[in-house]
Amino acid sequence: MRPYDAFLLISFGGPEGEDQVIPFLENVTRGRNIPRERLAEVGEHYFRFGGVSPINQQCRDLIAAITADFAEGGIDLPVYWGNRFWAPMLADTLARMREDGVRRVLAVPTSAYCNWSSRTAYVEDIARARAALGEDAPEVDLVRPFYDHPGFVEPLVEHTRAALDALPADQREGVRLLFSAHSIPTAMAEAAGGPEQGFGAQGVYGDQLAEVARLVVDRLDRDYPHEVVYQSRSGPPSQPWLEPDVNDRIEELAAEGVPAVVVVPHGFVSDHMEVKFDLDVEARETAEKLGLGYQRALSPGTHPAFVSMVSDLVREYSEAAERRRLGTLSRCAECTCDR
Repeated sequence: MRPYDAFLLISFGGPEGEDQVIPFLENVTRGRNIPRERLAEVGEHYFRFGGVSPINQQCRDLIAAITADFAEGGIDLPVYWGNRFWAPMLADTLARMREDGVRRVLAVPTSAYCNWSSRTAYVEDIARARAALGEDAPEVDLVRPFYDHPGFVEPLVEHTRAALDALPADQREGVRLLFSAHSIPTAMAEAAGGPEQGFGAQGVYGDQLAEVARLVVDRLDRDYPHEVVYQSRSGPPSQPWLEPDVNDRIEELAAEGVPAVVVVPHGFVSDHMEVKFDLDVEARETAEKLGLGYQRALSPGTHPAFVSMVSDLVREYSEAAERRRLGTLSRCAECTCDR
């Protein structure tokens, strides 16, 4: 086990004012030749909420909860925070850590699954930030994907129950659970482990999402009909992305006579902009237009079990504590540090 002298939360970042929206989106899409009009279109999602993404405040809340849990559990590590695309930037945080004398860091990303965008991109950003600092940059270990850790699954179970209870009784009987995650190109999904490695048609990412949906439903009061859907697609129409889209599926279910849907954002750690807009605005409007009952479950956020999971992961890596996981899926090609 490696000794660590700091903990680092790594997140996506987001604007906190209207003047920050386009510069933030330019950071996210740099090098991808995204048309300016597409940035303006996505920017409208943020302007609808005053140009403020919820994600930075959610990170502040999570850091406060982690810090308190560390203190209560006897974990003596300072807590730092760095973002990939907006302040506080990861490179700036690592520079401050170096100034503070930090040498070895254990990092947790605000992403539970395994694919290029939710894991490899974090690894590459860490490497770039360290390279910019030079040979005396702090060493950073990124924890394993935690999608099937009890601390991630249990909050989803509790929040799904609450969403089901919020439906009228006559809608609850025939409800369909839609477990929603960010869509990615099919090639990206397969790169982390596709059918040729024994995973499903939607790659290891799709298998992990299906596993979490199963783990949640298994812990509810009955076996609700459920499926995985996707949201937030941003690629060109010619490029295959994981499907079905949540809005398309809601329309199909309405045609089939399903009375209501509960959407569970199990692909996300917190209720950031893609949850608040894509599900609370667009998907809700789709359901209401078609006369379907609609409820959206909360993401894990700062649920006590999720906060405690962070402490579990620290002990797993620093003290050889038990590796807690509920699922049985094999590791994937992307997770070279997945022990």
